[in-house]
Amino acid sequence: MALDLPSPASPLRIGTRGSPLALAQAHETRDRLAAAFDLPGSAFEIVVIKVTGDQVLDKPLKEIGGKGLFTREIEEDLLAGKIDIAVHSMKDMPVEQPAGLLLDTYLPREDVRDAFVTLDGGLLADLPQGAVVGSSSLRRRAQLAHRRPDLTLVEFRGNVQTRMRKLEEGVAVATFLAMAGLNRLGMADVPRTAIDPEEMLPAVAQGAIGIERRADDSRVADLLAAIHDGPTGQRLACERAYLGALDGSCETPIAGLALLQGGEIWLRGEILRPDGSEVIADEGRAPIEDGAALGREVARRLRERAPKDFFSWLAA
Repeated sequence: MALDLPSPASPLRIGTRGSPLALAQAHETRDRLAAAFDLPGSAFEIVVIKVTGDQVLDKPLKEIGGKGLFTREIEEDLLAGKIDIAVHSMKDMPVEQPAGLLLDTYLPREDVRDAFVTLDGGLLADLPQGAVVGSSSLRRRAQLAHRRPDLTLVEFRGNVQTRMRKLEEGVAVATFLAMAGLNRLGMADVPRTAIDPEEMLPAVAQGAIGIERRADDSRVADLLAAIHDGPTGQRLACERAYLGALDGSCETPIAGLALLQGGEIWLRGEILRPDGSEVIADEGRAPIEDGAALGREVARRLRERAPKDFFSWLAA
């Protein structure tokens, strides 16, 4: 049976947040679908949806609800049939989807590394004692506190443009962004230094774009199958199983990265105290098809090795 393709008269509605990066990700999704089926851009409609996480910028995420703040309104519109697919940054996604929704399509993963950003392009090692660094990520803050306990950390929320403006205003002398976001925005002019994962393990699913759909929408499932990147899906199956076994959220400093090496998948993970005073790391390898089981096993070992009081902040 021939696919029921979208058209300018009946476009596929792509739901997204309204930040420049979110729009860039939605446009990449549209362009990949258009190329896969030789369709004009007008066969797709980008629908911008306001989410709580983009409107409340003066409080840490853990105080206003965590990761779901970037997805809830979009998923409500998807369930209601107001949009056909939703495009997400995977590092913002809760492990569990609402009933009736599936997240099983991923675009090729971008650079997973964190970027250390200063206006003068300086290095982290160059920062003087007591220098102010801004970040809203508990993971980055904990990792930085562990590596440079002499620095002063301040809350730093907002999109890339907002954070760069805060640097210009002197709120902080440095911040962290994702290399993937800077690359997708074409912001080659932002002075940054990529941090090797050996030095700063990234967030689970960093650099990956996921596309969510209604579970009963077979037409959309067939369309998305054409742009799904299998290796990214294999890596995220491992990383998100690991995160789920740790009950990860925006309240938990958790890092993790899976890599494919031949027929194996290699997962590195770490959990941290929020103040950076302790880091517990583990890793493992398994056949690629056993990636999810590997993720759960590495998480189990981390929990087993953690002191009893370690989980006073991490849901046990």
